[in-house]
Amino acid sequence: MSLFKKKTDTSDGNTGNPQLKTKWGKAITQVTEIQTKKKTEVECFLERFTVTGRSFSAENEAPVYHFKDIFKPKFWKEVTIDPSGTSYYYFSLALMLCVLYNLLIIILRCVFPQPHESYLIVFLTIDYFCDVVYLIDMFCTSRIGFLEQGLLVRDVPRLRKRYMNSWKFMSDICSLVPFDLVYLAIGVRAYLRFNRLVKIWRFKQFFHMAETHTNYPNLIRVSNLILYIIIIIHWFGCIYFFISSIIGFGSDDWVYKDPAVNPGFEKFWQQYSVSFYWATLTLTTIGDTEYPVTPEETWFCILCSLMGVLIFATIFGNVGAMINHMDASRTEFQNKVDNVKRYMDLRGISPDLQERVVKWFDYTWNNKQSIDDKEALMFLPEKLRAELSIHVHMFTLKRVAIFQDCEPGLLVELVLKLKLQVYSPGDFICKKGDIGKEMYIIKRGKLQVVSEDGTKVFVTLSDGAVFGEISVLNIAGNKTGNRRTASVKTVGYSDLFCLTKNDLWEALEEYPDAKKMLLEKGKQLLRKDKLLDEEAAIREEKKQQALVSKIEMIVDAVDDIQKRIETLSEKVDRNAAPFSRSRSLTMMDMGRTAPITPVETPEVSPSQHKPPSPIPEEDETPGKDKNKENDDVKKQTKTEKPADSAKPKPDSK
Repeated sequence: MSLFKKKTDTSDGNTGNPQLKTKWGKAITQVTEIQTKKKTEVECFLERFTVTGRSFSAENEAPVYHFKDIFKPKFWKEVTIDPSGTSYYYFSLALMLCVLYNLLIIILRCVFPQPHESYLIVFLTIDYFCDVVYLIDMFCTSRIGFLEQGLLVRDVPRLRKRYMNSWKFMSDICSLVPFDLVYLAIGVRAYLRFNRLVKIWRFKQFFHMAETHTNYPNLIRVSNLILYIIIIIHWFGCIYFFISSIIGFGSDDWVYKDPAVNPGFEKFWQQYSVSFYWATLTLTTIGDTEYPVTPEETWFCILCSLMGVLIFATIFGNVGAMINHMDASRTEFQNKVDNVKRYMDLRGISPDLQERVVKWFDYTWNNKQSIDDKEALMFLPEKLRAELSIHVHMFTLKRVAIFQDCEPGLLVELVLKLKLQVYSPGDFICKKGDIGKEMYIIKRGKLQVVSEDGTKVFVTLSDGAVFGEISVLNIAGNKTGNRRTASVKTVGYSDLFCLTKNDLWEALEEYPDAKKMLLEKGKQLLRKDKLLDEEAAIREEKKQQALVSKIEMIVDAVDDIQKRIETLSEKVDRNAAPFSRSRSLTMMDMGRTAPITPVETPEVSPSQHKPPSPIPEEDETPGKDKNKENDDVKKQTKTEKPADSAKPKPDSK
């Protein structure tokens, strides 16, 4: 306030008017308090209902440095870089510009002597500035952290060792070999800096980072392709001028014209423009250039044509795919509109209704309501998707009274179940007497609560208002049942969040306290309108309590039956164990007492062996053999009978 008083005194010159100071001072104070209050409310709402962490854990959290810490040695020993951070992204942009400078200027200075001689000091200054940026990049690359088990590694010795064992370290060393020292012997020659082009891989890396950091990735991709085209044409134009200088200017029609004979062709911009034009026509295979004369010229033209066919076919194919992808959402939306129009034409819909449908499509597209939130966020985890939805719909949700005292978990469940619906002007959201299956939250627009015929307006609802919650709460004792108590229609185009009864009760099953709170608020609203039958509510509550108690009794009875079945099964297993044990012992005794008589098989010589035949021969006596076998069986049974008789019989029990 003291600072404000000084400003008013010096500006207005009313040093002796305290009323003016008090008046404006109070106004400024009130505005400041309102802004602070709004900011605090928003932050408190977000902090209360956030479901994900705001930062990494303390173990992985990056230390906070100030500007004065840069001048301390400890800072340079401990500092690490997050590769996904904004600061590293902007440094990569500066490094990309340095690489682009070397990529364009080095070949230009080697081929065209005029700019190299005229602006030598400027080129040397920029050269060594780029070298400094290269050195800084080596230091930054040796401090870039990497993820391990989901945490960013910040161990400086480990990061340094990892960098020195990678191919990036060798690439950086090769790009900074000081061939410039040869300047002292042969003078300044731009071709001694060709090793700076080894770092060209950072050029591509930056554009990959830019696609993820920017909100316009298609624009970055198109810019990248255009830049590649310019670089390729630039290099082939420089090579064309270099070949012309070797063969001789003006020696034939294909090479560059002799500057000594043709005035104006000795200027740098004329030389570069003609070379760039020739490379553009040749690489794009348009033609309209002079035919080559010597074999060197012919083979160079063949190389240019092949490179142009391969490179530009790929580039232009990507450009076409990008353009189609950039307009993919509009094309998909237009296909939906065309399908609806075709359907209305086939079904003979009236022109007035068709016009309303087309206007609805125009509104949804112009107000960005045609985007499906679930489809756009389906790849995110549930918690992060919920918090993102809370941020998007924060200004609507914080106006809803039932969400102010809501549990964070329940709010997450409800936010993920909300469905956005867009209504046209004059649409009835619901009519009195309809069965209520949804509740609505107004995101944008105005609605009117009207009579059944729509002529009388009772109240106007605006952003953040909630209606239809009484019908979906199933409050016991509600005189209207689950019917709508009023008719609601839109004034203009309105965006509403819809929550169905099934989704609401599915979410409330896990939050009994929030369920009681919502039911109590619903009862208060019904009492206010005298639509609550207290006796019926009490009877219904008793019935529900009795039903709950009966269910609990049934559950207890089922548990008792399961326990009894388990005990009976254990008894049956115990009683069956001795019987099975005695039976196994009986079988073992039978095996011990019964002697096994080996059957003697007469030896048969190979000569006596004959294959069996179905018809017996005359010399064979099958009857005698059978009698012998029967006698042997009888003897065995006689020997086994005493053992069986001596063995006790198993208990029938």
